[in-house]
Amino acid sequence: MRELEARLERAEQQLGLFQRVSRLMARDMDLDDVLHEIVGLVRDFLNCDSCLIYLVEDGELVLYATSDPNRQSIGKVRLRLNEGLTGWVAREKRLLAISREAYNDPRFKFFKDLPQDTFEAFLSVPIISQNKVVGVINVQNREQKVHSGGDMEMLSTVGEQVGCLLVLSRLKSAATSTVAL
Repeated sequence: MRELEARLERAEQQLGLFQRVSRLMARDMDLDDVLHEIVGLVRDFLNCDSCLIYLVEDGELVLYATSDPNRQSIGKVRLRLNEGLTGWVAREKRLLAISREAYNDPRFKFFKDLPQDTFEAFLSVPIISQNKVVGVINVQNREQKVHSGGDMEMLSTVGEQVGCLLVLSRLKSAATSTVAL
């Protein structure tokens, strides 16, 4: 009975997370602000040490949001779609979960500007919009962690919501440009 109650409580928490992300999407907020809110929500929900959002820009993955209070690496960390674990997730359009020693994976690429590169556990999902990868969400833990199927599904769903958010943001930009003409 307790296990069932715990699962129900986690499902209610997950629904609450999806509702908060949806409400962020409906607000008239700057894209960068919304992405920073989302990384905070994901970090809190998964109780992880780091959450990062990369977006595809000119054929590269660019760090757009981080749960790290020091945001100096935003816009500076860039990688090609064939680089690192993040590039692999984008290129393959597949989720990747590593429970320990993510830095020893042969696909791993070290970035001196990211302290997360020394973390043990890694969970990453592509951000998909209209069947194209438009970014990647990474979640990392300092200690070993086995991610549950529910956590993987939750992060994938947030990735889909962020993909929709990017479409809305582009539509807003296009509408603003048209009105300005």
